[in-house]
Order: sequence, then C-alpha cells, then structure tokens
Amino acid sequence: MTKKILSIIAAGVILYSTWLMILLSVPYLALERYTNFLKTKQIAWHVMHWRLSFYVHVFISTAVLITGLMQFSSYLLKRYPRLHRNMGKTYAFVVIAISGPTGLVMAFYANGGLYARISFVILSILWIGVTVIGWRKAMQRRWEEHSNWMLRSYALTLSAVTLRFYAYVLGLMHMPLRPVAAYVLISWLSWTLNLLIVEWYIRWKSRGEQLLAQR
Repeated sequence: MTKKILSIIAAGVILYSTWLMILLSVPYLALERYTNFLKTKQIAWHVMHWRLSFYVHVFISTAVLITGLMQFSSYLLKRYPRLHRNMGKTYAFVVIAISGPTGLVMAFYANGGLYARISFVILSILWIGVTVIGWRKAMQRRWEEHSNWMLRSYALTLSAVTLRFYAYVLGLMHMPLRPVAAYVLISWLSWTLNLLIVEWYIRWKSRGEQLLAQR
C-alpha cells in the first residue's frame, strides 16, 4: 500500500511538473529572439542548427515526460498492452531520433562554460544510449532488464525538471555561489542524482525479489 501511495504521489508531481514545463514553453511559440531563456543565448541565436534544435527540443520533449511516465503504469500494461507498446515506441523514437540529438546540439552551446557543456553532452549521449539499450531489451523480450533500462532513461528525461528544481532551491538558499558556478553545479546534479536514486531503487527491488524467491 505504501509503495502504491508513493507511486501515485510521484506520478502527480511529475504530471504537475510537466504542466509547468508546457507553460514555460508557450511563450516560445512567438518565435521571438528575446523571449525568456533566449535572452541569454544571443551569441548562439545566429547559429541555425542551434536555433532549430532549441525550438524542436522545447516543443517536442514534453511528450517524453508524459509517454515515459505512462510506461510505468501497471494498469495500462495489463489492461491496454497495445497502448503501452505504442506509447513506448513513441517515447523511444522521440528520445533517440529527436530530443536526444537536439539536446546534444544544444549542449555544445550551453551556458556555464566548458564544465556545464561537458555535463550536458554526457547527459545527451547517455540519454540516447540507455534508451537504445532499453528498446533492444524489449525486442529481446528480456522484460526485467527492459524495465530497468527504461527507468534509467526516464531518470535522465526528468533532468529537465530537476534542473529547474535545483535552480529554484539554490535561489531560496542564497548560497554564496557565482552564477556560473551555480549553473555548473545544477547541470551535474540534475541528472547524476536521478541516476543514483534509480540505481538504488533497482538494487532494492532486486534484493526484495530475491528474498521472496527464497521463501
């Protein structure tokens, strides 16, 4: 029961965060140069592939937050397996072919200097890589491994949410950090902590299954 309640709370938080991400994306529909985050990217604005990647990433990537979350619904898996598969295919395709590559392009122009760029490059490559592995495990019908790799993939997907969360928390804490140092810090925390939490969960779940099997 506790696990179910925690799952519902987590899903609610993710859905609310997705809604906030959509609201943040709406102003960019105007395609104007000086909109919000774009004010900090004037040096990169003239780079066509960066600008194209930015808009594609902003408008498409929220889809992976929703389709990815739905992959972990046991109700959907049991009652509507075809819908589960189709949403999984959509999630994997968007990450591997659209959001991952556009994120990688943007990573090379990221704010925060070299160390932030390295973080976002690693994040983009890992995001694509673990999603490919998760997809292959599904094709091989190795369902437990598939589930674990998709958990890792979704943990990286949520970096878009956790980055903004950590930025908000740092702002509340008034830590004596220069803006660049603060951005480098959250650029790394946004995905490394997510992966650590997921790895802990996977190992905890595996130990629980082993204990049940021994009874």
